[in-house]
Amino acid sequence: MGPKTRILDATMLVFRRHGFRRSSIEQVAEAAGLTRQALYHHFESKETLFRAVIERVHESAIAAEDTAIAEAEAAGSDLGDILATGMTARMSTMIGSLDGSPHLEELYSEHLVHARDLFQTYAARYAERMVATVARVVRKQQLALPQDLTPAEFARLVEMSIHAAKSQYPAMQPAEAFLKDMAIIVRTLCAGAKPKFKSKSLPKPQKPSVKRAAIPKRPTRRTTGGHP
Repeated sequence: MGPKTRILDATMLVFRRHGFRRSSIEQVAEAAGLTRQALYHHFESKETLFRAVIERVHESAIAAEDTAIAEAEAAGSDLGDILATGMTARMSTMIGSLDGSPHLEELYSEHLVHARDLFQTYAARYAERMVATVARVVRKQQLALPQDLTPAEFARLVEMSIHAAKSQYPAMQPAEAFLKDMAIIVRTLCAGAKPKFKSKSLPKPQKPSVKRAAIPKRPTRRTTGGHP
């Protein structure tokens, strides 16, 4: 394990335990088994450490989402399951990085204060990847999106579903309920995607016609002289 990896592991541990405001460079150095001077050789401030940790969390989330989507596609899942599985993997990774911390809300708020540019950068990357996934699955499965939406428009709605779920679960807690509701929203949105071409139905088999046997005509009686 390289020194940077060891420092970032220690940083995450310290931030989870103390939050951002009460954490210090000294605490991180001690947790990493380094001197303060050795830590400064790699990171110049607590804010720099915080940004590096956030970046690592996002990269891990992207990797988890990509893996989950690839596996779901390979299994032949439908659009709703593919997107819900990918987003669940992404958000689970983020939540797991801070799991058990009593400072979740503080860390999320400081994330926007000290790394708003990173938040915007990764939000754009998530959106781009979502558009690519929707476009690929729609093409492969020959789907028509609801309301004639483009993949970009539809992907935007799917990403918005995360924010809708977050509004009900501050700091994405409780995690299990948040992830469940988010997946339901995604699958509901995707339920409107239908196959472009209806499968041609086979003609109904014709019932065999039954020929009725000809009924012989009854012979007519001839009369002579008007008497039988």
